Amino acid sequence: MHNTHLHPKFSIITVTYNAAKVLEDTIQSIVTQTYKNTEYIIVDGGSTDGTLEIIQKYKEHIHTVVSEPDKGLYDAMNKGIKLATGDYICFLNAGDGLHEDDTLQQMVHSITGTELPDVLYGETEIVDSEGHFLHMRRLSAPEKLTWKSFKKGMLVCHQAFFARRDRVEPYDLQYRFSADFDWCIRIMKKAKVLHNTHLTIIDYLNEGMTTQNQKASLKERFRIMAKHYGMTSTIMHHAWFVLRLLYK
Repeated sequence: MHNTHLHPKFSIITVTYNAAKVLEDTIQSIVTQTYKNTEYIIVDGGSTDGTLEIIQKYKEHIHTVVSEPDKGLYDAMNKGIKLATGDYICFLNAGDGLHEDDTLQQMVHSITGTELPDVLYGETEIVDSEGHFLHMRRLSAPEKLTWKSFKKGMLVCHQAFFARRDRVEPYDLQYRFSADFDWCIRIMKKAKVLHNTHLTIIDYLNEGMTTQNQKASLKERFRIMAKHYGMTSTIMHHAWFVLRLLYK
């Protein structure tokens, strides 16, 4: 039975800090959505570079704007969660965008049944600063996602992981780089239905993390995996990583 009456509200949250160069593309990808049951929330860390002027320009399309110093990315994301009122929460970084003008519409159409799934997920394209396609994300979404899927790493990009707001918990601020990895696993542990939309949902701006942060981020991921999956399993899945750390 194809269901037409589900009409979930999406809370799309963008955390910004001095993102004037890339923010407009992100806002436009949301403003142009054909599906209108959305709210757009921007949590800004007190930008000084013209970010706030861009936000001002689109203010009739943005439901909530907060601009104040925060304790970093995940603290700002937690503020966004508190402000959200939708059925689903989606975090879009400045520079990222929804893939098509009808992406949200297509996502809703892909849901069958009468209940809203706990998680909607899909694929991610990596794009350059002009928005041109570079390649699909190296890790692709599994056909069936479970909380154990992330033993192999973050198979679904955080931006392409839409969680039902009533399943969402705050990000754990002890993690500075990989709190999103832990957050997704915790949500999946509670989730009963994880729905593969089979869509490319996100255009993700290709920005390299500094190698220093990358190392810290990998160490954090290792700790998160050990916490959720146990040390033995984690070491077995990541023997190469452990060896690399030992050699350095």
